[in-house]
Amino acid sequence: MNRLYYGDCLTIMRDHMNLGSVDLIYLDPPFQSNRDYNAIYKDETGRPLPDQINAFCDMWVLNEERERALRAMPVLMREAGIEDATVEFWRLWMNALRGTQPALLAYLSYMVERLVLMKGILKPTGSIYLHCDPTASHYIKVMMDAIFGHDHFQNEIIWRRYDRPKGSQHKARRYGRSSDTILFYSNGGSHAFNADDIRIPLGKEDIEKRFPSVDDKGRFMSGPLLRSQSMGERPNLVFEFQGYTPGSSGWRMGRDKLQAIYDSGDFYFTSRGIPRRKFRPGEEPGEIVDNIWTDIVALGSQDQERLGYATQKPVALLERIIEASTNPGDTVFDPFCGCATTLEAAHKLGRKWIGIDIAIHAIKRVAKKRLQERLRLAEGEHFTIEGVPHNIEGARDLWSRDKYHFQKWAVEQVDGFVTTKRSADGGIDGRVYFGMPEDDAHKRRGLESMAVEVKGGKNVGINVVRELRGVLDTDQALMAGLIVLEPLGDRKERNFRKFIADAGDLDVLGMKYARMQILTVDDILEGKRFHTPGAVGRVDQGALPLT
Repeated sequence: MNRLYYGDCLTIMRDHMNLGSVDLIYLDPPFQSNRDYNAIYKDETGRPLPDQINAFCDMWVLNEERERALRAMPVLMREAGIEDATVEFWRLWMNALRGTQPALLAYLSYMVERLVLMKGILKPTGSIYLHCDPTASHYIKVMMDAIFGHDHFQNEIIWRRYDRPKGSQHKARRYGRSSDTILFYSNGGSHAFNADDIRIPLGKEDIEKRFPSVDDKGRFMSGPLLRSQSMGERPNLVFEFQGYTPGSSGWRMGRDKLQAIYDSGDFYFTSRGIPRRKFRPGEEPGEIVDNIWTDIVALGSQDQERLGYATQKPVALLERIIEASTNPGDTVFDPFCGCATTLEAAHKLGRKWIGIDIAIHAIKRVAKKRLQERLRLAEGEHFTIEGVPHNIEGARDLWSRDKYHFQKWAVEQVDGFVTTKRSADGGIDGRVYFGMPEDDAHKRRGLESMAVEVKGGKNVGINVVRELRGVLDTDQALMAGLIVLEPLGDRKERNFRKFIADAGDLDVLGMKYARMQILTVDDILEGKRFHTPGAVGRVDQGALPLT
């Protein structure tokens, strides 16, 4: 069954996907992902969020986590069969980048540890297409040469996103940017490739150029009926037709086909008495596809395909890639599936699919808008959503495996948005945003927020809520919420209730909301949410706060 995973593709690939299990990988990985994710959030809330929400931004900081990944990379590469000389090159290159471009180094380490896993889960007959922009494409290509093999590099595809130049960056003393790069590698020597079956229909201008002549039937171009001498002798094709007998090389076709061309009115003699034929528009399959793609344009702001991603790719682009490099029934995998363009294209072409995304807002949106509404697919019948805890045991398992991702899941489950500062423990983990009514001057107020902290340990002390109480004074948040994995116990719960009650209430049009609230994971799994004034993106607020 098709699968949609919620989580980091590194963890999902390592723990849940089999070696040699997919036929095609397409990935459009994040680099400046803030634009995409903030666009999704803006679409859900109706206005930009006060903070720059970004699920990936901190990954491009060369912090201790990235340094650990860099130290482990040589071992990971050798286990994947990468030659020692390449591993040594990586080490020298990384040391050079550490001092000159640390953010780029953090990004490369993030990508390389995932690309190594992708090579393993790709079948030997499979292919991978990596979509990127000029910011890092040349660095990524070096690493893909190392991981998949330079001999398996097939193409650098240039996709021109617009059918005419868009905008200008001449004031910045450079040319405008209208193209993306797609790196195409095979994982072996016998990969599927059906591009000969894909043809680009000719446009009006192309037809006028290619078919310059006009007669009573319309446009045509002249084509040969005789074989050239360089093609050798063909006695069986030497015969008289309409009073003309060719030389020893003969006609290009047999008598029946010649007669059909004559009967259609497309057989004629030139002024020099040479037989020719007339080719009409539609008689040829169209342009072949090469590595410069100009016929597929980027989505416009009003396109019905749009799901909120600023850099969302058109389905037609993915259909070309999937049709060219897979066969019906093959499995297509997108480890950064975002708004699931790849999944829709795969479904339309009769391929199986697997998608992964790290943002639960994207997962929910994909399941509802793309899979259920657009494609009429039913969860449980046509696809499954995996990686989202459905019970307390699943939540505890997620906490034990990936504490940061547990915190992220908890924040997003209560309709919150993760913050940009990644911390496995401590600090504000996210915010629930809500709109406020007009003020006395009848001006629309911006979004306000509840600061949310998540604790997964068993021993949550009163100091946690004291620190959270301080957020109300220093963070400009109107409310504060605490999510705990384990039940507090009767005595601790009474103490917590008393402390948070002292924070008072937020009065909105006569409705009172506790400024501090607590939810357990059990509460969340039962459908309870923090009680706030009109939390954005929420269909049903459901439950009362624990106060």
